[in-house]
Amino acid sequence: MADTGILESLLRRVEKVDGGVDSQDVAADLGVDHQVIVGAVKSLQALGDVISAEQRSSKRWELTAEGAEIAEQGSHEAQVFNAIPEEGLPQSELMKLSSGKVGFSKAMSNKWIRLDKSHEGGPRVFRMVESVEDTVREKLLLVKQGGASQLVEKEKNELKKRKLLAEVTVKSYWIMKADAFSTTIVKQETELTPEMIATGSWRDKKFKPYNFDAMGVAPDCGHLHPLMKVRTQFRQIFLEMGFTEMPTNNFIESSFWNFDSLFQPQQHPARDQHDTFFLSDPAMAHEFPQDYLERVKKVHSEGGYGSQGYKYDWKLEEAQKNILRTHTTAVSARMLYRLAQQEKFMPVKYFSIDRVFRNETLDATHLAEFHQIEGVVADYGLTLGDLMGVLHQFFTKLGITKLRFKPAFNPYTEPSMEVFSYHEGLGKWVEVGNSGVFRPEMLLPMGLPEGVSVIAWGLSLERPTMIKYGINNIRELVGHKVNLQMVYDSPVCRLDS
Repeated sequence: MADTGILESLLRRVEKVDGGVDSQDVAADLGVDHQVIVGAVKSLQALGDVISAEQRSSKRWELTAEGAEIAEQGSHEAQVFNAIPEEGLPQSELMKLSSGKVGFSKAMSNKWIRLDKSHEGGPRVFRMVESVEDTVREKLLLVKQGGASQLVEKEKNELKKRKLLAEVTVKSYWIMKADAFSTTIVKQETELTPEMIATGSWRDKKFKPYNFDAMGVAPDCGHLHPLMKVRTQFRQIFLEMGFTEMPTNNFIESSFWNFDSLFQPQQHPARDQHDTFFLSDPAMAHEFPQDYLERVKKVHSEGGYGSQGYKYDWKLEEAQKNILRTHTTAVSARMLYRLAQQEKFMPVKYFSIDRVFRNETLDATHLAEFHQIEGVVADYGLTLGDLMGVLHQFFTKLGITKLRFKPAFNPYTEPSMEVFSYHEGLGKWVEVGNSGVFRPEMLLPMGLPEGVSVIAWGLSLERPTMIKYGINNIRELVGHKVNLQMVYDSPVCRLDS
């Protein structure tokens, strides 16, 4: 509640007039900020029909910060004129003044000064008149004293164009007496106590009316991050298409499963420290399926299964290095190897959505950790046409129907395709994912039967989330700079399917 003294002062002013008073005038009379009077009005309205207040809005002219400075010190052109002595001043010296650039231009157009470019010491500025009248300052002082109405519209607009004057909308209250008007403030009770009932004092007290339509205080509860909301939608799409979720709870992976099993050579740039986080403890992994490891080593160094390999000296110590996985395809490799160990091959459809890590330079669209969405289908005789058909079905469920495919290169898929979608808002085609058919050099060493093809595709989780929620900087979505209020306020994700 507002200060009692302010409330009583406001009521006395309302009492003295027959019609009403303006809250701006009351604030000026009492020498307080207008918001203090607004608070007093709200407090009195809460007491019942003591006053009635009608909100009004009006426009008035106010000095900007620069305008207030000029009203005190003089206009730029006047400051420039006063800075020039009788013998003139080099233009270079004049331009060093804070008001030099603007003041020189205005003083020249007013023909207060002239520029002599023929002077042997360089361009020099001289006065053209003995004295000047600083009308700009006079007009601003007039506005400051409340005399803006004495200026014509052209003068106001000129000052506004120079950003010395601004037209602002002022909201105030027209305050009048109401049916229960009184200059004495009686505090209304908000609670009926047992003591009031026991003593009967409640009969003499005035109670504040209960607002039965008021909303209760919302209980504190958890909130899902926008990434988790979009992840739930993607997961639902995969489940609707009959996919099984892969276990992805191993952020730490060996280079063997992350690179070597995917037929990615050991000298590949992605295996460099500039692109991958390597672990120092434990630095090495030691448990591998030995027969499978030997087949991988052979296909890399000597070739096999119709491939000539990479023809290099494959090293076990490189494959043993532990890393933070750079893609969830490492999980797909483990799952496909496990599938190959079954007595009878069964077609499968797998998916995963989880975090991966890259040694990236952080900017508005890149982080060192992000989420990868991956889908994998293994069956006999799958072709590029099957991959394109599954992709059309998958992206249609996302609400994306305009697709294009572009040939690409991946070490572990051949053929490979980048997937582009037409973005109506941007008016152009944007990349939305990558895809391909896993190479025989990757699948046959695992023990999968000949004739089994595996198609796969992947995309990030962050990009569609940023598009869906209108976030331009990925650091506002993930990391220590995330605004928790954004998490609380973000709506439920509904993909446009």
